[in-house]
Amino acid sequence: MRRACLVAALSGALALGSAPAAPVVAAAGFTTSMEVFEPGGTIHRAMVTRPAGDRAAARIARPAQVIPIETNGPSDTTFDLVVVGDGYTAGEMSTFSGHVRAAVDALFSVEPYKSYRKQFNIWQVDVVSPQSGITNDPTQGVQRNTALGSYFWCGGIERLLCTDETKANQYAAAAPDVDQVLVLANSTKYGGAGGGVATASGGNGQSTQIVEHELGHSIGGLADEYDYGDCDPAEPTKPNASALTADRMRARQAKWYRYLGRPSPDGGTVGAYQGSRYCRTGMYRPSQNSIMRTLGQPFNPPSTDAMIAGFYREAPNRAPHRQVG
Repeated sequence: MRRACLVAALSGALALGSAPAAPVVAAAGFTTSMEVFEPGGTIHRAMVTRPAGDRAAARIARPAQVIPIETNGPSDTTFDLVVVGDGYTAGEMSTFSGHVRAAVDALFSVEPYKSYRKQFNIWQVDVVSPQSGITNDPTQGVQRNTALGSYFWCGGIERLLCTDETKANQYAAAAPDVDQVLVLANSTKYGGAGGGVATASGGNGQSTQIVEHELGHSIGGLADEYDYGDCDPAEPTKPNASALTADRMRARQAKWYRYLGRPSPDGGTVGAYQGSRYCRTGMYRPSQNSIMRTLGQPFNPPSTDAMIAGFYREAPNRAPHRQVG
């Protein structure tokens, strides 16, 4: 995906695959649906009111230095992940570099990222902040002057880490291409947020699991598999959620019918498990648990293949042949 198209799309979207309602703009800010990630791995959606400045038409002072962390091919055939820092001073760029490498190593230690690492280009954008750390860390009320204004307690939720998305996209645009923006904040506190501009604490290893989940949306087009939120009972287009039971899938040869009964890396088998895509009943997921339901879990087989297809979205002729059944 070329940068101009991506930045235009991301400026108005939070999480691909999640289909949140359009933001409600108010004089004091805007209200939107966001994913919230708890330390134990639980995920839920919440309506969050954010300051208007988080999406203001701000302009960055100057482009930041871009460092290639890993380049595996031209951008028109690879997925470009761009990591932007916030809360790192000029003297802390080595700390930021260490956080980027730790996050990348953690991401590519799990499947299917591990086996398809060569389909990624990874770029580091060195953004210098006047002060070290971020606002509301370690406690609410602490103020930091940072380049992107990242802060905990977004919308009154302690672990929700928000940032100036407009500026993050502007800094990321200095990279050769952009398919996903990740902002790492200079903090060891667990936290993050989902979206086209995903956020995570650079100094907290567990926060990288948020990135694994968010790329499920943006690369694989996957639905959330947890069952709390605003339920839409209609049959979704997402490959890992369905209103069909296992028997109806087989009869119609629909959705993940070819995978039914196959082993799943969460320890069970692929089936049709009730409770998915914000619905407690009437909507099914392929496995008992997966990273699209709980952080720290693996992708289930239908989602894994959707991710692999997404890795090669810009280079379909290079994609490996995979047959299920």
